[in-house]
Amino acid sequence: MPRPEVNRSGEMEVFVRAVELGGFSPAARALRMTPSAISKLVARLERRLGARLINRSTRKLLLTAEGQAFLDRAHRVLADLDEAERAVTAGAVPRGLVRVNCNVPFGLHRLLPLVPRFTAAHPEVRLDIALTDRVIDLMDERADVAIRVGSMRPSQLMARKLGQSRMAVVAAPTYLARRGVPHTPYDLDAHNCIAFNFARHVDEWSFVVDGTHVSLPARGDGRGDRRGNAPCCLVIMHPVARDNSCALRMIHDI
Repeated sequence: MPRPEVNRSGEMEVFVRAVELGGFSPAARALRMTPSAISKLVARLERRLGARLINRSTRKLLLTAEGQAFLDRAHRVLADLDEAERAVTAGAVPRGLVRVNCNVPFGLHRLLPLVPRFTAAHPEVRLDIALTDRVIDLMDERADVAIRVGSMRPSQLMARKLGQSRMAVVAAPTYLARRGVPHTPYDLDAHNCIAFNFARHVDEWSFVVDGTHVSLPARGDGRGDRRGNAPCCLVIMHPVARDNSCALRMIHDI
């Protein structure tokens, strides 16, 4: 029989998080422990089991055959524990602090308007909402929920698609009067286009031409952000708020 003071589920969780996050340091940040404490706990687990679970290197953790087998079973055990706890607390009232990190446009136009209704329905829940377009480390920022736009890079994080937004190519009327109106995506090559200036942006615009997805470079001498801060009289790709039926829209002069 194992000694009663050994927290086997705690050891499993530390081991699983270290493997999923790719190292002791990110696991320590996620679990609010020190890297040395994570390392000692994993070493203690290996001594108790009498098997090496991880081959450590300076850059990553490599599972042994025994480590992979233990990881598979640890996932199932932890999932069963979570299910048992949810069954007991199903009728409990949600409470506590939830940290939400969201990009600026979605936060301003979609998320914040929902806050009054959410807090009325869940008065015991406190929200800490941060709006930023910066690329952040969710563990460092201690975010419980993050909302971002675009393709997600390979990650161990759980993700769910919330929706889809359409984009329109827009320009000031004075610019179009001077340079002409582009009728196809390929016409934009002769225009002065604005690229966004936030870190995750790629300087290409995506279109569907005759049923085929194409990406074209956004060539120009201007940069702006998603809140509308951009030089006037240039061409920019911008989210469509309501009338999403158009492919080319004109906006008022800035």
